[in-house]
Amino acid sequence: MTTDQVLRGVALIVVLAVGSQVLASRLRIPALVVLLPVGFTAGALTDDVNPERLLGSAFSPLVSLAVAVILYDAGLGLDLRRFAARTRQVVVRLLWFGVLVTWLSAALVAAPLLGMSGSAAVMFGAIVIVSGPTVVAPLLRFVRPTDRVQRILVWEGSLIDPLGGILGALVFHAVVTDGRHGLGSQLLAFLASAAVGVVGGVVGGAVLFLLLHRLQLGEVLSTTVQLAAVVGVAAACDVHRDDTGLIAAVLMGLAVANLPGADVPARKPFFETLVHLVIGLLFVSISATVTPHSLLHVALPTLGIVAVLVLVTRPVAALVASLRTDLTRGERGFLGWMAPRGIVAASTASTFSPSLADEGVGGASKILPATFVVIVATVTLYGLTAAPMARRLHVVRSARSRPLLVGGAPWVVDLGQALRSVGLEAVLWAGREEERERITAAGLGLARGELFAAATGAGAELEGLTGVLLLTEEDDFNALASTNLEGSFEGTVHRLGPPQDSEGVFAPYLGGEVLFGTALTGAELAHRYDRGARVRTHRVAGPLPDGTELLFLVRGGGRLLPVTRTSAPTPQEGDMAVVLEG
Repeated sequence: MTTDQVLRGVALIVVLAVGSQVLASRLRIPALVVLLPVGFTAGALTDDVNPERLLGSAFSPLVSLAVAVILYDAGLGLDLRRFAARTRQVVVRLLWFGVLVTWLSAALVAAPLLGMSGSAAVMFGAIVIVSGPTVVAPLLRFVRPTDRVQRILVWEGSLIDPLGGILGALVFHAVVTDGRHGLGSQLLAFLASAAVGVVGGVVGGAVLFLLLHRLQLGEVLSTTVQLAAVVGVAAACDVHRDDTGLIAAVLMGLAVANLPGADVPARKPFFETLVHLVIGLLFVSISATVTPHSLLHVALPTLGIVAVLVLVTRPVAALVASLRTDLTRGERGFLGWMAPRGIVAASTASTFSPSLADEGVGGASKILPATFVVIVATVTLYGLTAAPMARRLHVVRSARSRPLLVGGAPWVVDLGQALRSVGLEAVLWAGREEERERITAAGLGLARGELFAAATGAGAELEGLTGVLLLTEEDDFNALASTNLEGSFEGTVHRLGPPQDSEGVFAPYLGGEVLFGTALTGAELAHRYDRGARVRTHRVAGPLPDGTELLFLVRGGGRLLPVTRTSAPTPQEGDMAVVLEG
């Protein structure tokens, strides 16, 4: 290809990837529902969007390294402290029983429906066992199921991808060697691959932890160091054993996120932005390699395979995995209705399908287009039905606001009780022991010690937090925490403002959403509370009572609307007003 064609191709892939994600956000649908058909259409209409022509033999290893970066980011979001025993039991069962039953059923159905040889059908079955964070996480953010169901699906998706990648590599080599190596040899090869990935993950995690913790790198360097370490370790592992870099990447993320004292900026906006972009590029690129001709005699039979996987295989796997657990019927039902296929299935198929076809394996050329149909069908089906299914099964997290109040002054505790009285599940966190005792004595939810650090970042989705109110007596702390959270927390972040004549180091000079009027600072609230003022609630049925100052409105459905220095919500009849009285 000429230089101009390469430039056009690369630019088109980037623009289509980002444009698809923007369009999906405006339509309020999962981005993958748009990315896959856009990439396929672009590949069909122009030869420029063809990554195999653009990158040649480098395409496959670049895809593997990009997937490793995605899985490292997924590992950063896995908190072992919240991996409870019962959750772990379900996840482990889904990993071993779910993998076996999916592999077996997909292979048995693919052989007759797609006219594949036994070897190609076994390879196809191994490819479609994976799910992955690239598809599960966006769907869960869209659906917002209950915490326990979300944790199970996140852990399953993050762990099944590297296992599926290794299994696919082993099946590929077994098919190529025509089964000349016995079952014992294949089992030893699997264990050897797992060992390479584990050793790489342990060594890479230790090195990364030491670099970030000891050298105390800034935000930019810490991000680039993480990227370089993941790519380097994953490449080294893959050189020794195919796809073992995926296990190493997940373990490195787990290590950075869970090692004691790992006070490192693990997930910063740039890294998350990078991962988001990589996901878009991969889906557009891989779907562009699928031609309309290859789908001609594959699409309809593959939809039959999808029907078996969705209506039979996954429900059976979820039922067995949840036996003798305290999961509700709705939780079991939703686990049985959530198994989309993602980027690892696509990358594995694009790597092995052409090679097997070159080896003359019957039906191998159908593996990639059939996998593409499985991905499109499952992502579209679950993307469009997961939310109504979750509502029908009563496993949707409450739409009511769940704010985290940071601070333990008497008036803050009073505010927490007022919010609870109008039906909001406010959670409080405080650093001082006497403040924590005050929160507990009031019967309010006291967050664990690490919640402010963990849940207000990557773990906020799992905790169901919708906003953070920084209400401590330290204006500079509130200002700095607000600045930090605004880059890593998807909910709203508000803070108390300093007095107008404040001489604080940071507070007067930083932006952010500042609560209440200019005169109602943290010091003023504490002073007025000491003089007898209290936080009260009133149902709006006209003007607010004299001698009250509006702090928040709680609107129908439990939406919390704060008064800020730049705007104030207009009370409407039926709202609950949270006011300072006295």
